[in-house]
Amino acid sequence: MSPIIHHFPPALAHGPLREVFTDIFLVTGAMHGLIGGAPWQFSRNMTVVREGDQLTLINALRLDDAGLAQLERLGRVAHVVKLGALHGRDDAFNVAHHGATFWALPGMTHDEGLLPDKLLVPGGEMPFAGCELFAFATTRQPEGILRVDRDGGVLIACDALQHWPAPDEFFADDTRRIMQEMGFFHGANLGPVWMQINEPQAEDFARLEQLEFRHVLAGHGAPLREHARDAFAATFRRVFGA
Repeated sequence: MSPIIHHFPPALAHGPLREVFTDIFLVTGAMHGLIGGAPWQFSRNMTVVREGDQLTLINALRLDDAGLAQLERLGRVAHVVKLGALHGRDDAFNVAHHGATFWALPGMTHDEGLLPDKLLVPGGEMPFAGCELFAFATTRQPEGILRVDRDGGVLIACDALQHWPAPDEFFADDTRRIMQEMGFFHGANLGPVWMQINEPQAEDFARLEQLEFRHVLAGHGAPLREHARDAFAATFRRVFGA
């Protein structure tokens, strides 16, 4: 029988892994794609959580050889977690390359014929200790947020929550102008395209506001430290009028 050959998308430009909270690391890189028939290039983040010698990749990026070497120095990649239905370009590569367990929310579809090894459900098994899942109940597509019980509470989001005060070096000029007009570049923001596609209702954000957290790491933008809960509560009131 001939071996199965996978043609995974190549690694795109990215920065170094940096520790942003206790044993929680972030790397920012580029994303290329067609949206509305036009080419876009913008930035996205992968969060890495370390527990002992095991690593969990959340909103996974494919790293280049230097990035993989840096990742391997942190520990062994044991888990890959998909939180947002609109992400997933590099999940299959990371699962195959690292021999990792793949976690995703029920109802998600995945590239390269990938299937989840474990389902993420509220109150269920998690990839590491001190972690719980918040799942949106009113969205058209599955979306989740992890709350990590470190440093006063860290939310790890995908597209729903964003903190993108300004574009970075991974943007193409045309994309930056379009996204500026669409309202992407704000602090403590709700993802504009995600909101259009998913039409979430206020009740989800009322539940989310009840979580105890101080910081937010999202699939796009910069870390929001210390006052994240108050900042996003103000956004929820502004958007939903409650």
